[in-house]
Amino acid sequence: MIGDRWGMTDSETSRSYPCDDLVVSPALQAWRGVRIEAPAAAVWPWLTQVRLAPYSYDWIDNLGHRSPRRLVGLPEPRVGEAFTTAGGRKLGRIVSVDPGRQLTSTIMGAFMSYLLVPQEPDAMRLLLKVVMRTNRWAAVGLSIGDLVMARRQLLNLKHLAERHHQGQPTE
Repeated sequence: MIGDRWGMTDSETSRSYPCDDLVVSPALQAWRGVRIEAPAAAVWPWLTQVRLAPYSYDWIDNLGHRSPRRLVGLPEPRVGEAFTTAGGRKLGRIVSVDPGRQLTSTIMGAFMSYLLVPQEPDAMRLLLKVVMRTNRWAAVGLSIGDLVMARRQLLNLKHLAERHHQGQPTE
């Protein structure tokens, strides 16, 4: 499908994700991934801040409010909590969490799993899989839209985690 894959290897798309168990026969399956030059422990706090803002194109999905550029020390995410906040509204919910390893949520009928996969001591892969039951044509449009927004989100999280890990300002 158009836009179903960005930054992923064949082995990363063929692995199991927690969201796979939540949607039977999904019409939409999309994978996104990015290498981050920081350990998973430095990336996890940034990923969990998705609860505060989308970290994508703020002018589109956050009504122009900038996603936080500093860690605010949130507690670990819990199942049942809101997944994100956009434009001041809490959206979605967290359905599974393994602190430091994976965060799975649902929003607007889609389920998504973020996986942190350590590589070298100071590098890791942040993987995202999105699944959804919908019709085939809607899946194509959703896949392309998600590609644009999820790519920006992962690149923003990468940038913030790397700068923070290196002791550079994230503003």
